[in-house]
Amino acid sequence: MRNKRQFLDTYSGSTRRSIATNSSRISHPLPSLCHACSKLDSKAQTLSLPQRRFQSSHASTQTSPNANTPPTTPRIPQTHYEFFPKTLSAGPPPNGPFHIDLRELRREFLQLQAVAHPDRHSHHNKIRAEATSARINEAYKTLQSPLLRAQYLLGLRGVNVADDETAKVADPDLLMEVLEAREEIEGARSEEDLVELKRVNEERIGRSEEVLERAFREDDLRKAGDEAVSLRYWVNIRESLHAWEEGKPITLAH
Repeated sequence: MRNKRQFLDTYSGSTRRSIATNSSRISHPLPSLCHACSKLDSKAQTLSLPQRRFQSSHASTQTSPNANTPPTTPRIPQTHYEFFPKTLSAGPPPNGPFHIDLRELRREFLQLQAVAHPDRHSHHNKIRAEATSARINEAYKTLQSPLLRAQYLLGLRGVNVADDETAKVADPDLLMEVLEAREEIEGARSEEDLVELKRVNEERIGRSEEVLERAFREDDLRKAGDEAVSLRYWVNIRESLHAWEEGKPITLAH
């Protein structure tokens, strides 16, 4: 009987110790994955991070242009030549020639006006379009005339011969030709009397334009200024010849 009790006590104690030991073991959290799987899981988490950073960066990149990039405005031409980059790609003299292909200039002018005409723009942009169209007209009007072109080019360099009343013909022979042409116009009785004078005057204008071509090419502003004054006389005679009417007095601007 005693032996039986001792056996039960011994078995009961060892059982309690075994349960306590197992309970203490169970109380520690068991790893959810083996060592190899843990490495795979860690790599998977590491690989997922760049994707989250890329999405965040992509979102910020999409909003940055609208937030930080200012709206661009077209460059405003600074000279009449810049309005016509196709015809006058070399720019004004001395880099480019004084002579201009008037047919090409007019073609580009019409193209520009077709785009800049105020009627082609909304009410919001109409004022700007009107200003641009006016500048294009002014540039074309100036450049198509050799006289106005020469005066404009000299003005860019600080030489004013367009509005300078003191700019007179210094050559006495040239002045005599001008006076004789005026007398011939005043004494004409019909347009037939002026045919020869028209031909001679057009030759004078052509020679004057050639002198201006050389002067601007060589950047000789003094020569260009003197010749621009002479050309102004010949152009005035041309206008008087075109406006001639019998019995009507002529007026030559000097």
